[in-house]
Amino acid sequence: MTARLPIPADFAEAPSTATRSAWEAADQEARRDRCGRLRTRFGSAGVDAYFGVRPEHMRYLTGFALAAGEEKVAGNSGQFLVGGEEVLVLADSRYTIQVHREAPEAIVFEAYNDLPARWPDLMAAAGARRVAVEAEFVSHVLWERLTAAAPDVELVAVEGWLEEDRATKEPAEIERIAAACAVADRALAALLPEIQPGVTEAALAMRLEWLIRTGGAEALAFDVACLAGPEAALPHGAPGDRPVLAGAVLLFDFGAQVAGYRSDMTRTLFVGEPSDRDLEIYQLVARAQGAVISHLEAAVATLEPGGLLPDGRALDRVARDVITTAGYGDQFGHGTGHGIGLATHEAPSLGRLAAETPLPSPTVFSVEPGIYLEGELGVRIEDLVAVDAGARRVDRLTHFPHDVIVVGG
Repeated sequence: MTARLPIPADFAEAPSTATRSAWEAADQEARRDRCGRLRTRFGSAGVDAYFGVRPEHMRYLTGFALAAGEEKVAGNSGQFLVGGEEVLVLADSRYTIQVHREAPEAIVFEAYNDLPARWPDLMAAAGARRVAVEAEFVSHVLWERLTAAAPDVELVAVEGWLEEDRATKEPAEIERIAAACAVADRALAALLPEIQPGVTEAALAMRLEWLIRTGGAEALAFDVACLAGPEAALPHGAPGDRPVLAGAVLLFDFGAQVAGYRSDMTRTLFVGEPSDRDLEIYQLVARAQGAVISHLEAAVATLEPGGLLPDGRALDRVARDVITTAGYGDQFGHGTGHGIGLATHEAPSLGRLAAETPLPSPTVFSVEPGIYLEGELGVRIEDLVAVDAGARRVDRLTHFPHDVIVVGG
């Protein structure tokens, strides 16, 4: 068990204005290379433009950022077209000033919620005749309408182009993920003294959200999960008006967003001294997580020049074998981890169905094994890990202790 409870001062402070400005400058420089890498795919695919709709892709390539949930009311604003020379960002009057500020190298193309009507003009503006389209995120109905609107323009379904590129992280991206982790670390440390039997899950979740938002984050990475006792057996449960009880586990899953980049962290605490069984399960989950990180460290340390990192399936097996050997394999249903950056869940994946291709480098992903006993408890420990094969480094970006922590005493 930890000798003392962590406090906010144990962790890095929120990034300064100068640091944030440096990140923005790094992004501006990187966006040219990002668009260049995308364009290198055009020749082999036989296309002369790329049409994208995902907000993360739009921010990655242009700098224009919609607030969380804003895409639901933005119409076509934020969608974009990368041509052979130019980048066009769709925007209506609500967003044109913002696009000029955040994406000064892009061309603003006026559109509201009328993409099919504007499609022929958009294609003409880029001189496009064969266009790669993010097919996974464009509905069949919209696809048909775009085809009918410009019959001389061929739509080519593509998947994973930008997702693959974004999985390899630039130094300034990793710095922002680490800063988001520090915000989350400090927030949970500040909350610990307030956790007492009788306080509700919802009250703790709301308080943790306030600490994140006032501690250097521009937003949450996702809604805070705070689950007590048997509710912790729901891997993606939502907090309710249930009171925290003495002798129960208390699971927090949460993240911060800093300069567009996200963190994701899970800690399972004990309200009062844990039972022997609960402590055994916690230590088993911790061993499974530690086994994955140790496996990574060994792989990176022995990697030959030009060698390949393990794939996501292999790392998932490391965690799953530890838990299965102890008799809890059926109680660990989800994957071992996921990439993170501008989105909370992105490539690479660590799971039974993950791609059997080596991990990219440098990259960042979660390691989060768990055991869930319905009607009793759930235990999950989640940290973000940065891997850089070239520098022979494996670093935990989450610094909140993952030892046994007892609160509420």
